[in-house]
Amino acid sequence: PKGPNKMAEVQLEVQEVFAGKEAPSVLTGFRRLFYLVTPNETSFQTLEEVPPYIEQSTPYFFGMIVIEFLVACLKNKRSPVRLNDSISSLSAGMISQLSNSLLEGLYFIPYIWVHENYRLMDLPWDSPITWWTAFILADFAYYWLHRMSHEMNILWAAHQVHHSSEDYNLTTALRQSAFQKVGTLFLFELPKALLVPPPAFLVHREFNILYQFWIHTEMVTTLGPLEYIINTPSHHRVHHGRNPYCIDKNYAGTLIIFDRMFGTFVKEEEKVVYGLTHPLNSWDPIWVQLCHYMHIWKTFWATPGLSNKLSVLWKGPGWAPGKPRLGCIEDIPKVKFPEPKYDSKVPTLWSIYTAVHFVLALILFQEVFAVSKAQCPNR
Repeated sequence: PKGPNKMAEVQLEVQEVFAGKEAPSVLTGFRRLFYLVTPNETSFQTLEEVPPYIEQSTPYFFGMIVIEFLVACLKNKRSPVRLNDSISSLSAGMISQLSNSLLEGLYFIPYIWVHENYRLMDLPWDSPITWWTAFILADFAYYWLHRMSHEMNILWAAHQVHHSSEDYNLTTALRQSAFQKVGTLFLFELPKALLVPPPAFLVHREFNILYQFWIHTEMVTTLGPLEYIINTPSHHRVHHGRNPYCIDKNYAGTLIIFDRMFGTFVKEEEKVVYGLTHPLNSWDPIWVQLCHYMHIWKTFWATPGLSNKLSVLWKGPGWAPGKPRLGCIEDIPKVKFPEPKYDSKVPTLWSIYTAVHFVLALILFQEVFAVSKAQCPNR
């Protein structure tokens, strides 16, 4: 019949817009979000063979956002999502994705060059040893990249985008910086090129990012014994908190063991208040990306002495002359749940208008992004 065939074609087109023509099965797509994959299915000889895991996960992101919304409404009788905050988060994610697509080639060229010319040994691409080595090194490097993104002001300028939401739900996971990759390659990624083949590096970089999506939720309380090994929603809620006990804690990507090893682990105790210690009070996704760079610029020129000026860049965001490298915990404003959140009220019709147009813009963005990827298939 013409009707069912037409409907199937439309569904396929929608799937291709969001996940690509070689989209995985539903079960495989969900497994990927939790790093539940095997070395055999995720080991590749060349970069060109590595699937665009993050792109293909887009429909699962939105599917889980809807599920979280429904579960929260049934459980708490209220929505965990504010339209203004969620659109701000998703807009930041779109800006970040655009930036990443422009920088992707530049990002891999140095890594490939170092691996081809200076690798310490040849690890076979299809060996489980290579897969697990890449997994551990990817997570270890992410721990230090994440930690330094909190302890170095110039890196915090990018990372604060992710922490700027005062909500904590799955849309918050997509609130990402357009500049996070800039300046981090040489410090935290290139050392892995001495050992990890580029395809394995790419696979685990993407899975490390994917894993961190689902932990941005308040719907999951604790996971029992797994809390000792892996990063969980409970651990990551602490990381997003602005309560004094939450500051600079729980940097884990996939495994929580590095926080436990290096003394940055804290268990979730009192109810977490989310966001920056000094909230931005803005929904503007461009301002969120740039505001801390402007703050650094002004502080740099206002601070006397070359040594102090350099410290503005390389020490913590709370540093000032005469203070410790990371600033003083006493300077952190004391908060207690519930804290009032920045909000702006608009008529219901305006909210519906904004939501509809944002969805249309998102679909158009994904279509343009898919076309650009099709024209440059080699990542």
